[in-house]
Amino acid sequence: MIIVKRSGYLIFNNFRFPCAFGKNGIKKNKIEGDNITPKGIFKLIKVFYRADRVKNLKTALKKNKIKINMGWCDDSKSGFYNKEILLPSKFRHEKLYRKENIYDIIVVLNYNTRPIIKNKGSAIFMHVVKDKFKPTKGCIALKKKDLRLLLLKIKKNTKISIG
Repeated sequence: MIIVKRSGYLIFNNFRFPCAFGKNGIKKNKIEGDNITPKGIFKLIKVFYRADRVKNLKTALKKNKIKINMGWCDDSKSGFYNKEILLPSKFRHEKLYRKENIYDIIVVLNYNTRPIIKNKGSAIFMHVVKDKFKPTKGCIALKKKDLRLLLLKIKKNTKISIG
């Protein structure tokens, strides 16, 4: 079990990594756009990565290369809400292929996936931290080297406990 503490640390076995989370903290009741990281226990579903920036990524999770036309829908009016989409899209979304490096590695958590509840929050990922551990919009963020090490050590059934 991966444990994310409100003190700003992620703990897994003997590893302790500094991490960032939502600008408005960790809470049980999340809604779209509130900058809160959802509290709870979640599965790690799959990994997206930029093959041009991340070489030799090893993990037990399913891996997908990020392509320039990939996005994630965060528009609760869409039937694709909280799902991967192809761009361009008329619905509000996040681009997965970015100039900045925060989405060089993305681990998708199963937050609000079965069933998907409109406006409950979308795109809850573990990803690369922004400079100086700047708070996220609701994700968990780690240094790229720490995220790579974590992905190397976890198993397919590893879960994350946030809170």
